[in-house]
Amino acid sequence: MINFIKKENICLFKKKSEDFEKDPVVKILFDMFGKELFMCQVTLTGFPIIWIDKEILIDIGKFLHTMHQPYTMLYDLHGVDERLRLNRKQLPHVDFSVFYHLISIERNSDIMIKVPLLENDLTVPTFTNLFPNANWYEREIWDMFGIIFDKHPNLTRIIMPDTWEGHPLRKNYSARATEYEPFFLNEKKEDLEMESLRFKPELWGMQPKNDDVEFMFLNLGPNHPSAHGAFRIVLQLDGEKIVDCVPDIGYHHRGAEKMGERQSWHNYIPYTDRIEYLGGCVNEMPYILAVEKLANISVPEKVEVIRVMLSELFRINSHLLYISTFIQDIGCMTPVFFAFTDRQKIYDLIEAITGARMHPAWFRIGGVANDLPKDWHVLLKDFLNWMPKRLKYYITSALKNSILINRSVGIAKYNKKSALEWGVTGAGLRATGLNFDVRKMRPYSGYQNYDFEIPIGSGISDSYSRVMIKVEEIYQSLIILKQCLNNMPEGPFKSDHPLTTPPPKERVLQNIETMITHFLQVSWGPVMPANESFQMIEATKGINSYYLISDGGTMSYRTRIRTPSFPHLQQIPSVIRGSLISDLIVYLGSIDFVMSDVDR
Repeated sequence: MINFIKKENICLFKKKSEDFEKDPVVKILFDMFGKELFMCQVTLTGFPIIWIDKEILIDIGKFLHTMHQPYTMLYDLHGVDERLRLNRKQLPHVDFSVFYHLISIERNSDIMIKVPLLENDLTVPTFTNLFPNANWYEREIWDMFGIIFDKHPNLTRIIMPDTWEGHPLRKNYSARATEYEPFFLNEKKEDLEMESLRFKPELWGMQPKNDDVEFMFLNLGPNHPSAHGAFRIVLQLDGEKIVDCVPDIGYHHRGAEKMGERQSWHNYIPYTDRIEYLGGCVNEMPYILAVEKLANISVPEKVEVIRVMLSELFRINSHLLYISTFIQDIGCMTPVFFAFTDRQKIYDLIEAITGARMHPAWFRIGGVANDLPKDWHVLLKDFLNWMPKRLKYYITSALKNSILINRSVGIAKYNKKSALEWGVTGAGLRATGLNFDVRKMRPYSGYQNYDFEIPIGSGISDSYSRVMIKVEEIYQSLIILKQCLNNMPEGPFKSDHPLTTPPPKERVLQNIETMITHFLQVSWGPVMPANESFQMIEATKGINSYYLISDGGTMSYRTRIRTPSFPHLQQIPSVIRGSLISDLIVYLGSIDFVMSDVDR
């Protein structure tokens, strides 16, 4: 028996384990390693969660990575400060935990491994030898929690500045700026901060070519239009050839996960829009669905259709900007101006429905903010008639241009194995020929009721194929929107559930119970049952997800936001080594990322 499991938890484990033993992978793990080495946690995530001792972490990881129908993607890896958690019935004796979320594409199934840690022993073996994309995740965990990953190749800060003191996602680290001394920047401190930004190539294992000739080092960013945001890449060059590079992120960090610990469940909705600021309502979807799982809320069919409609409008909006700026990066200026005209039509429609444009914060727990306005369908119909011919223009005038094709075909290419190793999702993964779209494979919000196709590539993902996949995705989104237009059901725009906020106005003054409910939910916010939930969605740039822990209060105990852009940027060095600087610009344009999605 491993020592981290208490006897009372073993009793609970025996009562609950029957549910998990039905899972074939858990049964295989029990048979292979022994049931006594595992503790299963019952949650609302929809997949098995098992606690193990850190001594067997690597063995379990290797087994899952090499078994029949293996878990080939490390989807997410992060930590939790468990010290202030009140509802601990299903937890071992633990101060901090590290969780590993693995996905098997062949099985279309997930499993989460959790490792408990005590405050006086915050060391875990590195997972980078199994999954290369564990590198940045482990650096972020050390940065945010102070957990050490033994034999990590470069365990340094990644989000916070090198001069930062403390670990922000610890519970004893204040979330409010007003609880600190006023910030000041004198000349001495400015010099110190500037020195910390100086790139030292030897710390990254970069070596000169020989004793007589040195490589040149070039800073691209963090304020360069081709970097698509506050993003810095340090290049090691041999002439125009890239020998190596180091992506440097964190310039856009706003502490979105920390904010989740001090905002009520409803008040956090506006923050979700701004995680990937081009996605709007798309980013609200996984958070709202995860909260609804906690509250056991089912929404009316009309709500599901409205949410899909808004999500697909924002998907087209984001894809148009991506396609046109990619074309601009290669050297063609005109399409980006046309794209902003087309996006304006989408924003006019979104504004008519929600009252806002880029960040509506319009989805609500249990529904949406308001019913659809009069004549919404007229604007949507006009857009559906307008967009196909405009999209054809982008293709014929730019994307079929021989210069653009020659500049992007075969550039920054990778295969399916590499994509899974680095946690690539979205168009980059599907361009390798892998048919994995969450809307089809794990339908949510009624996507199973729509007739649409998933565009996939021929086997190699390169800069051109990734763009053309997104073009076809716009056509498919138009098909979905047409079905929303023609099949919008009647009914309410929110669920009749006490945890939806606020209750309908006509019921607020009906009796004392509805008045109390209204008062508490407006002043405190809804109280969610203690549990854990998870929801992933097919966002504009790949798979986005929220992993929420409720401790039975009005705020989240832990809000983990997994974004697609973070692993996509980590992949850059492995893909671009040996290419030219000009190829890197094409590659960056084809990734489709924004830095708010990376840094959060």
